[in-house]
Amino acid sequence: MLQNITLGQFFPGNSILHRLDPRTKIISLFALMILIFAADGWSAYGALSAVTVVLIFLSRVPPLTVIKSVKPLMWIILFTLVIHFVSHDGRVLAQVFVFKVTDEGILYGVLISLRLVLLIILSSLLTLTTSPLKLTDATERLLSPLKVVGVPAHELAMMMTIAIRFVPTLLEETDKIIKAQKSRGLDFSSGGVVGRLKLMVPILVPLFLSSFRRADELALAMEARCYRGGEGRTHLKALKFSAADAGAVFSTAIICAGVIFLSLR
Repeated sequence: MLQNITLGQFFPGNSILHRLDPRTKIISLFALMILIFAADGWSAYGALSAVTVVLIFLSRVPPLTVIKSVKPLMWIILFTLVIHFVSHDGRVLAQVFVFKVTDEGILYGVLISLRLVLLIILSSLLTLTTSPLKLTDATERLLSPLKVVGVPAHELAMMMTIAIRFVPTLLEETDKIIKAQKSRGLDFSSGGVVGRLKLMVPILVPLFLSSFRRADELALAMEARCYRGGEGRTHLKALKFSAADAGAVFSTAIICAGVIFLSLR
């Protein structure tokens, strides 16, 4: 499962999505995320699903790589689906003990699960097509108007990007620790719930120690390079809006209008 987590991973390429300004992608992502929650009806979600498939095609990222981002959260999606199956009124289709599966519950559960899948895929497309450095610059630029009220835009962007950047590293470290503990005879599949929770201690302790060590090394490296925050700093590559970005913003607006129209029908 650890190998299936794609959050924070960047897939190099030269697709249309790769070439877009990261600010355009972040703004479009937030617009689509709001739209996913605001949409209503099968036609609206069908349109959003079609848009997501088109974006995967335009990104030129292998579809299996994108789908992997859903696998780690599959149990949460299935749990959400089952909860909605038995928690809505409607025509009873089946009954297990006191739990009644209704037609309305199935429809609502599928819609909620589809929301989660679309959110995960669209968020993964952002990190897969945008390097961590560009994400930092874009986040800082978008938060820069808040500097007038004392919000440390550069520091927030830096912390967010470092956190995303080190997700794959920590997952790789966790996988190594699990394999090392298994080679020492530790069985993670035996025992009850309490026993398995206790078996997490030999994983979490070295993982936390490794994380603190990496954080200390990163702090020393930043100090050695005279890092003193964002005040007066310049960027190696300036972000610029292009005609493609204008087209992407216009397309996002058209998609939002179309989905809202389908939801109101």
